[in-house]
Amino acid sequence: MSSLHLEKKALYGHQRQGSDSAAFKELTKRDAQVQLAVELEKLIRTCSEGNHERIEREFSGFRRLFVRFLLDPTSSVQWEKIEKLPDGAVGDYEMLPTPPLTQIRGMLDKLVVIKLNGGLGTSMGCQGPKSVISVRNDLTFLDLTVQQIESLNKTYNANVPLVLMNSFNTDEETQLIIQKYTKFEIQIHTFNQSNYPRINKESLMPVARSCNTSADMEAWYPPGHGDFYESFYNSGLLEEFIKQGREYCFISNIDNLGATVDLNILNMLLNPGEGSGKPKEFLMEVTDKTRADVKGGTLIQYENKLRLLEIAQVPKEKVEDFKSVKTFKFFNTNNLWVKLPSIKRIIENGTLDMEVIVNPKTLDNGLNVIQLETAVGAAMKCFEGSIGLNVPRSRFLPVKKTSDLLLVMSNLYNLKNGSLSMSALRSFPSTPLIKLGENHFAKVREFLKRFATIPDLLELDHLTVSGDVTFGRHVSLKGTVIIIANHGDRIDIPSGAILENKIVSGNLRILDH
Repeated sequence: MSSLHLEKKALYGHQRQGSDSAAFKELTKRDAQVQLAVELEKLIRTCSEGNHERIEREFSGFRRLFVRFLLDPTSSVQWEKIEKLPDGAVGDYEMLPTPPLTQIRGMLDKLVVIKLNGGLGTSMGCQGPKSVISVRNDLTFLDLTVQQIESLNKTYNANVPLVLMNSFNTDEETQLIIQKYTKFEIQIHTFNQSNYPRINKESLMPVARSCNTSADMEAWYPPGHGDFYESFYNSGLLEEFIKQGREYCFISNIDNLGATVDLNILNMLLNPGEGSGKPKEFLMEVTDKTRADVKGGTLIQYENKLRLLEIAQVPKEKVEDFKSVKTFKFFNTNNLWVKLPSIKRIIENGTLDMEVIVNPKTLDNGLNVIQLETAVGAAMKCFEGSIGLNVPRSRFLPVKKTSDLLLVMSNLYNLKNGSLSMSALRSFPSTPLIKLGENHFAKVREFLKRFATIPDLLELDHLTVSGDVTFGRHVSLKGTVIIIANHGDRIDIPSGAILENKIVSGNLRILDH
């Protein structure tokens, strides 16, 4: 008899009584748990014999998430309980010492690099995993990651493994792609995050009718990167790395081109020095918040623990306070360093506790569903000796939109061994603010057609482009440039044009003679 069946039986033992409003809600929650157990049991019966154990384990995780959602559907914080960050809660990257060359190989032997590789490139108009989008010199996110780690291994005669956390959306194609790296000096491991059923917004029951994901892809979803801890543990890789003597993993999004292995941070964790207190089990890289980052998660002290606060947890009347750059100075880059044995302890002790993110979706057939997710940084409060580290902005270089792609493809950055660094020819370290119109620039293929060559951006502060606009070869953009083609108009920026602090509007067509 399955664990889900036993739980269902225990829940059915509850007898209904007359109820006031609070009791009614409580009974409704219990009914939802009972009915969910029934529906999950039906789904398990549809899966093949070889998948029973995996599906049961994943559904057990889903059930725990569902119960947390029922108990606290909003995961809101009590605003008045937020405390000022204590001294030392956020360290200063600039104060970190550089490790001696003789220690580096030994340090790298204790490291595992994890890249979160569960996302698709659909938001940028691409098919397949986002990690296979070309971002620079025909190299993909995955190519650059492999180059970075192979260079590290060659330079220090080390053997840092790369681990990809895939989802059911990305795994098959990723497995084919990584075969091309077999001759590289890098060990690549993969594991899949869980596969959870989307639930009907009204009934709160799974919309899936069978465990065959490929038969109804819309009925299933990967539950956010907070699923990393349990899936990593269940994969067996965590235990394997601990047995090898590895101590820390460095986790980051595969589309953050600034998230490279930093030896100073690794040294701080492995060799903390006298007077630094207990070992740090969890380090979150944060960076100074700007007006462009107001929706990003931030660090707070709450109930005597350092923890991540996401905008979804903020009461509506406090959202503007949350966005304040003065009140909350840092935001989360999602570059995390976590102690491997501590992950094992937290999973085995059942003390992993992350806020539930409720993500509403509408399926192609018009059905409103919700998917329950968690964020990997939200586990911070579960670890001992957690700390934030204020790192340079250069360690946060995500590519979420084509406006980000324009930056990293331009002469603003130099590429070496898979790592991007700001060009020394730019006289100030901040990146330009770029806004490209959704209708003509949102999809990668359309975006690329609009640039004969990527413009010179070395002296650019701000670029806004809207409407049907194309750029010729060797265009240079400086200061603040705004280009607006109204509906029905088209603007062709001619080859060799230098636009400095200019507003261009109206209609400008350049045709071949």
